Amino acid sequence: MSSDRPTSSDLQLPDHGPGSAGGWGRRIAALLLDWLAGNLVAFIVTGGNSGVWDAQSDVFWLPLICWYLLVVVSTTLAGGSLGQLLVGLRVAHLGGRRISPVMAAVRTLMIALIIPPLVFTRDGRGLHDLASNTVVVNAR
Repeated sequence: MSSDRPTSSDLQLPDHGPGSAGGWGRRIAALLLDWLAGNLVAFIVTGGNSGVWDAQSDVFWLPLICWYLLVVVSTTLAGGSLGQLLVGLRVAHLGGRRISPVMAAVRTLMIALIIPPLVFTRDGRGLHDLASNTVVVNAR
């Protein structure tokens, strides 16, 4: 088993292939892609206003708001954020249910708080996954 992949034995996930726990490298790459998408949308929404990256600007929070909305909507509709889908990951509910809009909103809010994803169990699930009963898995 690769050291990049969380232990999945406690979750009864396959060791590799589709449905196995997603590795940290691709999870971080997905987060970076999502943040880039949120910034791009904020830049487009403001008509190219570079103030979205200026802490003194009225639109400083817009990239975070765009990131949040993009992740919540795509997780609800497609089972993963745009970045996750691009790198071959998805969010799976351990009960087999679809990710509801409320669950996606709470999970994403916890990611935005930064600490929940950094505090994780030995199987690689952060506090945001524990709160929503989800796990990030390989889609392919």
